[in-house]
Amino acid sequence: MLYRSTRGSCRSVSAAEAIKRGIAADGGLFVPEKTVQFSLEQIALMSEMSYQERAIKILEGYLDDYTPEELSECVNKAYTAEKFESNDIAPLHKLYDSVNILELWHGPTSAFKDMALQILPHFLVKALKKTGEKEEIVILVATSGDTGKAALEGFKNVDGTKIIVFFPSEGVSQVQKMQMVTQEGSNVHAIAVNGNFDDAQNGVKRIFGDEDVSVLMEEHGYKFSSANSINWGRLVPQIVYYFSAYADMIKNGEIKAGEKINFVVPTGNFGNILAAYYAMQMGLPINKLICASNDNNVLTDFINTGEYNKNREFKKTLSPSMDILISSNLERLLYLITDDNAGKVCEWMNKLKNEGSYTVDQDTKKKIQNIFWAGYSNDSDTLKTIESVYQETGYVVDTHTAVAVDVYDKYVISTSDVSKAVIVSTASPFKFNESVVKAIAGEEAVKGKTEFELLSVLSEMAGLKIPNPLRELDKKPVLHKGFCEPVNMIDMVKDALNIQENIKTAK
Repeated sequence: MLYRSTRGSCRSVSAAEAIKRGIAADGGLFVPEKTVQFSLEQIALMSEMSYQERAIKILEGYLDDYTPEELSECVNKAYTAEKFESNDIAPLHKLYDSVNILELWHGPTSAFKDMALQILPHFLVKALKKTGEKEEIVILVATSGDTGKAALEGFKNVDGTKIIVFFPSEGVSQVQKMQMVTQEGSNVHAIAVNGNFDDAQNGVKRIFGDEDVSVLMEEHGYKFSSANSINWGRLVPQIVYYFSAYADMIKNGEIKAGEKINFVVPTGNFGNILAAYYAMQMGLPINKLICASNDNNVLTDFINTGEYNKNREFKKTLSPSMDILISSNLERLLYLITDDNAGKVCEWMNKLKNEGSYTVDQDTKKKIQNIFWAGYSNDSDTLKTIESVYQETGYVVDTHTAVAVDVYDKYVISTSDVSKAVIVSTASPFKFNESVVKAIAGEEAVKGKTEFELLSVLSEMAGLKIPNPLRELDKKPVLHKGFCEPVNMIDMVKDALNIQENIKTAK
């Protein structure tokens, strides 16, 4: 399987090369030249497999330059019962008669990013060997909260790599921030950016695109890559859990192979729901992909109108991992849905960069709306949803999952479609405990308490065990105190790598 750029100006490369680079030289994202297909019979057989076996089946078609033994090693090192609390890895919880919750937060950082970032380092280490890479790989990450910790945890002490994570200084929760700044590892760096996620993400993109910086890095024995969902090695493992959820529904007798279901995905950068789109293209019987946004509803507006416009107020919400106005992975969807029209993609991306908006043609808009339905939930709706789900079922959802539940309710009211549905749950409620406790018990229950004190409050209130990664987090020593303005991010990279020469600031 070869991979080409969505911008169309680079030669095709192998899977290992695409994973090593992270982003194409022309600024585009790598996409596979073909889509792997699965029959209903093959999907039905997955119901008898473990999560690890399902993962190997999905991955082997896209990563065919990895041997079966290498893939098996990557999968079985990443997805262990020790790391994910049980062999289920991504269990289903039945919420209502026709609605399941797909819990993707049982990994070492209590967020769904573990599903990809526990395996990406294994992919990358093997990719370095396969491509004969001599330089040390520097992973640059911009995070809205969860990706940062999951990437730091996944890459800590991995030979041949260093990882530098940039996060918005005031755009993450206390728990998320402490998870990053207390991260141990000889090769890890966490740096706060004075701005929002888009500022951090744009800074990382500028660094990737600056040829002078890349040349100087190589002179010092370094090469950039990414662990964000722009990296295909990060996106492809996410396809697995959509197939796995469907297979579990067959196993549980809820559906028969071939029955179409809906997936509801809370998303900001569009990577999580894009993986569901890939699953659909590969043969997974999906009726509708429901895109759930918070008040930063740029994706909702785009899917409903065809206009992508980031020229709007950036809002800090109770679901901070979705506080994003530039959804990088949407570029891949546009490329795929326009039948690999790199010219159109370049035109739209240039307009987004220069003008802050673009509008797709009517044919593209119609194709997108045939597959996707979009809605959003504000903070008030989010809190009410957490409360109502808890009162009705006793189940506790975090703020991001609550956005998905609320948007799903709006979808059903709007369309009367009551097909079986899976709501993708992206974080443990303990990660956003202040909002969860406030929703369930009221304002008084959180008054005067830190997020770390509220871990115990939520545990006692809901009868839930505090995830091990979050226990006594506030008592750990702060190891990373880096802080910078967006324009100075390259200087922080220089300092982290101990490069003394002047680096031309990326423009």
